[in-house]
Amino acid sequence: MLVRVASWCYARRRLVVFVWVLALAGSIALSSAFGADFKADYFAPGSESKAAVDQLQAKFPQRAGDTVQVVFRAPDGVRSPAARAAIEGLLNDLKDDPHVVNVVSPFSDRGAAQVSPDGTIAYADVELDVQGQDIGVADAKTMIGKIRAADGKSGVQVEAGGQVAAVASQGAVGSEGIGFAAAALILLVTFGSLVAMGLPLMTAAFGIGIAMSLGAVLRHVVDTPDWAPAVAAMVGIGVGVDYALFIVTRYRSGLADGMEPRQATIVSIATAGRAVMFAGCTVVISMLGILVMGVPFAAGVAFSAVLAVLIIMLASITLLPAVLGFTGRNIERLHVPFFGKRARAYDHSFWFRWSRFIQRRPWPAAIGGLVLLLLLAVPFFGMRFGFPDASNDPKSFTTRRSYDLLTQGFGKGFNGPFLLTVELSGPGDLPAATALAERLRTVPGVKSVSPPQPNPAGDTAIVQLVPTTSPQSKETEKLVDRLRNDVLPEATKDSHLKVRVSGLVAGGVDSTRGISKRLPVLVGAVVLLSFLLLLVVFRSILVAVKAAVMNLLSIGAAYGVVALCVNGGPLGRLIGIPDPTPVPSFIPMMMFAILFGLSMDYEVFLLSRIREEYDRTHDNGLAVADGLAKTARVITAAAAIMVSVFLAFVFSPVVFLKMIGIGMAAAIFVDATLVRMVLVPATMELLGDRNWWLPGWLARLLPDVHVEAHEIDLREAPATVG
Repeated sequence: MLVRVASWCYARRRLVVFVWVLALAGSIALSSAFGADFKADYFAPGSESKAAVDQLQAKFPQRAGDTVQVVFRAPDGVRSPAARAAIEGLLNDLKDDPHVVNVVSPFSDRGAAQVSPDGTIAYADVELDVQGQDIGVADAKTMIGKIRAADGKSGVQVEAGGQVAAVASQGAVGSEGIGFAAAALILLVTFGSLVAMGLPLMTAAFGIGIAMSLGAVLRHVVDTPDWAPAVAAMVGIGVGVDYALFIVTRYRSGLADGMEPRQATIVSIATAGRAVMFAGCTVVISMLGILVMGVPFAAGVAFSAVLAVLIIMLASITLLPAVLGFTGRNIERLHVPFFGKRARAYDHSFWFRWSRFIQRRPWPAAIGGLVLLLLLAVPFFGMRFGFPDASNDPKSFTTRRSYDLLTQGFGKGFNGPFLLTVELSGPGDLPAATALAERLRTVPGVKSVSPPQPNPAGDTAIVQLVPTTSPQSKETEKLVDRLRNDVLPEATKDSHLKVRVSGLVAGGVDSTRGISKRLPVLVGAVVLLSFLLLLVVFRSILVAVKAAVMNLLSIGAAYGVVALCVNGGPLGRLIGIPDPTPVPSFIPMMMFAILFGLSMDYEVFLLSRIREEYDRTHDNGLAVADGLAKTARVITAAAAIMVSVFLAFVFSPVVFLKMIGIGMAAAIFVDATLVRMVLVPATMELLGDRNWWLPGWLARLLPDVHVEAHEIDLREAPATVG
């Protein structure tokens, strides 16, 4: 089928290019007209914090929304006439915002405690009718822009904190552009031609552009967090450039072997294109595996990435052959001196010598590689899971400055208060709720507790509790457990009160534990799928088992690198994480799902060539060495591109994008070097012909699938196309 697709696209290249340009323009128009805002639910289904939020929405709708904290600092005191006038003027303006239901001023009776002891710092609570993650980006920017516009008036510093401020602050940071620039440089070094360099970039640009635009429309159907496009772009740029690299490399090889451009295009799509289709399908399947986790916000991330990969796969086998039809032999034009010189014969290359080196010393290579992987993975066991707070934001963000001011004026706990919902059997239970608040004030680790605030029906009250430690502190998480397991059951045992603990920290604790419990399900499903796919493709039990184990080891090493970076120190400071920071539990989940699919690219490309050589020579040692020597150069280039794209996201101001970027880059680097270039050939050399053992009964059951190694007969290509 790919032969016919490539032939048709080549012959009708003007129409194909026109359709793709029209698709890009149409998707952008659709996004502008029908794009939806980001929305995400970070509360774990069935958790106590989720139940508390649901209770607020049903019983206390006026307090079910999020709160924006507007923080003020006036050197002469916030109660000075000029400062007070400026503050009250801003708060009056905020009351007109459509999402604002109430504003608690520091000059009101209810907000009397919202002024610091020295009188220089104060805050106002702006209560909304929606959760912060559900407010539209445009609305968030409008509200926060109004707050920031008041900064400096009458000498008052004005900052904004909370989820809405975070949504408004997390704009584009240019990570995608940095990734594209790094990919362009590596492609230029690899090909030495501006024309050849441009083809993979063009394919990725079309795919990402359409996917990002359609993703905005997709948000009508599935809730998507605001960081999902960055993850989709990260994956899309990497696979888009890599897939086109494989095809263009095969095309140039065909031209060098004397083929006509049409024939070389068809052969490149029928061989490398087939590998691209298989690799892309594995990425899609592994990303969809996230759905088994039952995490609401993760579905939007998975679908965004899947959309990008699917469109890029389609562009690789339709748009790329059409453009190759225009390029022809001019693919080597615009040559850059000193780059991309014609490669030597494989048996005179560095990789040929390396393959023979591994072949002569398989035991030291296998043991050394395994020990190094295990050492890299060890720090993972010391990783602390949790949600980073605003102290990790850059100082250029208003959320960070707000955090620092609140910490200075009121203590770190003010940045992550607990919200307790108290279910009352009637108004007569309010004294018991008041007594509960008094009891909570005596708990170690609690800084302050507000009096219970009942709803109009008198069946629900809310209590705000401020801890003494920061939201991401381990002590704050322990306080959640102590309240739920010890303090609250003991304090309410003689009453009808039913108390639930919610808030930023409690929600993070519940989400972390919910994901941790289901993560083995994802790992098991992905490993099983990895085994089955490779078993079908390479018809070998040991090859499939070995690949699954190698994937686990490389991902474990990546987890270890992330753990080292988030522990602070020199490595953490290098990527912008200077202090110890907890890791959101969804990051290992996302990394595992993405890396399984991406690592399959190199697995398939290397093993398919080894299998091809083995089928030709029936000499396992020769097949392993020659397969490595013939594929190492393109695998290295592809991995370098992927690593560069992922490292670009280290420049993001969002701390968990930094974590994902460094983890993905480390995993691809380890996978394409230590695993594919050392462990795989060493273990395959040691196993010998046992690599290809398959019971006869199983061989008869498995379908006959060929990837990359099953090339079309070049003598039949002209007749096939026409």
